[in-house]
Amino acid sequence: MIMELKVIGTGSKGNAYLLDDGQEALLIECGVGIMDIKKAIGFNLDMIVGCIMTHEHKDHSRSINELISAGIDVWATEKTHEACGTIVHHRSCILKHHRRVNIGSFKVMPFDVKHDAKDPCGFLISHTDTGNILFITDSFYCPYTFRDLNNIIIEANYCPVIAKRKLSDMEFLRNRIIKSHMSIDTCEDLLLANDLGKVNNIVLIHLSDSNSDEKAFKLRIEKSTGKKVTVANNGLVINLNKTPF
Repeated sequence: MIMELKVIGTGSKGNAYLLDDGQEALLIECGVGIMDIKKAIGFNLDMIVGCIMTHEHKDHSRSINELISAGIDVWATEKTHEACGTIVHHRSCILKHHRRVNIGSFKVMPFDVKHDAKDPCGFLISHTDTGNILFITDSFYCPYTFRDLNNIIIEANYCPVIAKRKLSDMEFLRNRIIKSHMSIDTCEDLLLANDLGKVNNIVLIHLSDSNSDEKAFKLRIEKSTGKKVTVANNGLVINLNKTPF
């Protein structure tokens, strides 16, 4: 089957991504309106086997209550559910770092990341069609490396040079970005720290509207990795299979 990555939303206004093979789908983040999620799945929420959520900030969790009310399991760390006020619901499923869970045909292993949230995480997602997918966002650093990756979805939020120039009069905002999001420099370092031999796609997500350069980021990562690089924008749909054909 063909597994599609559907970008419902990416960036500070709202994040949500679907892995959809036409029969079942995994929702990653729910930081957009529930109607946007319904439209992306053809108004068939029954196809969604679960939602995995990295942390409680609204641009990643906006529709959590609507999903739970619709009967969809939402997976997040215990502290994240507590921060969202959803810890007592039976559809609130608990993730623990480095413990793999099965969600439909997807296998998901969360791991800890560095962000200004209660207990944020990234994900290593495995599926027969996609192989191993690394998903990491809203983290200024990742101490781990990963083996046998086939696809990578990774934050490239800002360029330090652009941020310094544009936010010279807003030091508090610049410091918050630097301390909680991944720069293009760190993104590149993280990618090159891993074995990219089997990687088919690198998708750059959560670019800052004012502190990034989409074309420059794409060219830079393509040049340093030698891989196909796509910058995520709302509405993007690409194949995310284990093999390129």
